[in-house]
Amino acid sequence: MKIGVLAFQGDVEEHINMAERASELEDDVQKLSKAAQVEGLDALIIPGGESTTQGKLILKYGIDKAIEKNDNLAIFGTCAGAILISNRIIGYESQFSLKKMDIIIERNAFGRQVESFEAQLSIPVLGEEPFHAVFIRAPVIKKAGDNVKVLADVDNAVVLARQGKYLVSSFHPELTRDIRLHKYFFDMARGRV
Repeated sequence: MKIGVLAFQGDVEEHINMAERASELEDDVQKLSKAAQVEGLDALIIPGGESTTQGKLILKYGIDKAIEKNDNLAIFGTCAGAILISNRIIGYESQFSLKKMDIIIERNAFGRQVESFEAQLSIPVLGEEPFHAVFIRAPVIKKAGDNVKVLADVDNAVVLARQGKYLVSSFHPELTRDIRLHKYFFDMARGRV
């Protein structure tokens, strides 16, 4: 399987490290910054960062068009990446997004940088052991369509969801040692879950 990590901003190296640990031996994990690199990809991780800037770069380099051409591409968006694959962004309706998931998302829903926090999440698809989640200026899914499966929440705020081959998290799984969420995504890309 060919795995790409969008390399414009965010914890690119951390996602690559997690992807290498969670993937299988024959998998190819690489940084991605050009449209041509999307061709033949099976899975794409869009990291956190600043969603407006990343969106502008996705458009500038034609990565949006390349993603549209790759029908089988599974996408995992973390934090800003979740914003970028949402259907609508509250208060930022003119901001670019790939509109891949039937979710309405709110940026910085928990507050500013100083309100960042960590939490132990119950994520049944990953097993009984709680998942340690790191939230930094995190978005929240305010509304999910009928085809969207909510996988985790914090105080009734949806922070992890899946729709088909798309996965979004409000938190940063790459900032932990726990590879379960990345492994779950790769199993999604392979059609195992």
